Amino acid sequence: MAFTAFRGMKPWSQLLFGFFVMVATTLVLSAVAILAALLFVDAGSLLNSFMTPDYNNPVTLGLLKYIQIVQSVGLFVIPPFILAYLYHGHAVAYLQIGRKPKSESALLAVFLLIVANPVINFLGELNSQMQLPHALSGLETWMRTMEDNAEFITRKFLNVDSFGALMINMLMVAIIPALGEELLFRGFIQKVLTEWSRSKHWGVWLSAILFSAIHFQFYGFIPRMLLGALFGYMLVWSGSLWLPILGHFVNNTIGVFGYFLIYKGDLSQNIEDFGTTPEDLPYILVAAVMTAVLLYFLFRIEAKNSDQLPEQDR
Repeated sequence: MAFTAFRGMKPWSQLLFGFFVMVATTLVLSAVAILAALLFVDAGSLLNSFMTPDYNNPVTLGLLKYIQIVQSVGLFVIPPFILAYLYHGHAVAYLQIGRKPKSESALLAVFLLIVANPVINFLGELNSQMQLPHALSGLETWMRTMEDNAEFITRKFLNVDSFGALMINMLMVAIIPALGEELLFRGFIQKVLTEWSRSKHWGVWLSAILFSAIHFQFYGFIPRMLLGALFGYMLVWSGSLWLPILGHFVNNTIGVFGYFLIYKGDLSQNIEDFGTTPEDLPYILVAAVMTAVLLYFLFRIEAKNSDQLPEQDR
């Protein structure tokens, strides 16, 4: 017999209960992960890894990556399936993971995320120049500190020189976030916000704002929000969550492999700044035009899905 007690909940109640499920699953999995880790390391080393982490210690980095992976699964991957079952009864249908995207759309999505990279870097550079009024200098200092800490930890995590470590980073940064964040933000949150606003466009943009905000990296807020909106429209146009999952995976994989090749010396570190200087403006403009063209073709391929939108959403 189907469990129907949670069906018919209002959108905001769904979101609040969803937040509770996210916290609960993360805490439970984290507790299990810590108990499992104690089978291999002593309690003191484990505690020090969290309280005063030595990022130059391979054991500490390994433990932090392990917990990061577990928490990502608990926060992003598991809750959407629980909530889909409670709210709908059929997780595959609710999360829109039962339909494969068209091969042409998948190919366009891959090229789109590659071509758009200089534009994303350009928008990130503009965003990083943001300055708050003097009255909010304390807030700005906190935001800058958060950004610097995130950048420092990211480099420590991604600067590896072995194939095995690269595969762990792929799992931690590309595979799990692409799957989990799309399940949560596009599969669940976008659906709930679309129902609440009665507009697919509002659903896309509100979930994109939340998607960017939850990363707490304020000086990359705009490009991440636009990426979230892009993934949202990929779902709207295709009706398949696998298309934004693919796009998200490609975007994150570019970063993982970029750090790997730079750290090994196979790629110039200047590549990180491509699209951020005035000299790159011609390339940025070309990339922007190509991105727009690829977006248009992606929309046209999936046009039949947009025909299903209510008149006010077109």
